[in-house]
Amino acid sequence: MSKGYWIARVDVNDPENYPQYVETAKPAFERFGANFLARGGKTNAIEGPGRARNVVIEFPSFQHAVDCYNSPEYQEAVKIRQKVADGEIVIVEGM
Repeated sequence: MSKGYWIARVDVNDPENYPQYVETAKPAFERFGANFLARGGKTNAIEGPGRARNVVIEFPSFQHAVDCYNSPEYQEAVKIRQKVADGEIVIVEGM
């Protein structure tokens, strides 16, 4: 079974309230076996527009990654994230 990965690129507009998103999302990440491989840190946007925060999250399977995003726990966090940050999330299947 191939692993699944979230690749998230985010610009945080409200750093004071962003931690509320992180805390609300935590139960979904724990439930679906998320392993953070990259979270913020130094970046170099060598092609195309970059975002200030880039995150790579590994899941046990592609389905786990999809189910985590669609879970009620994470959907509560989405409501917060969309108020405090702009960004994109893609889910990709590992090789």
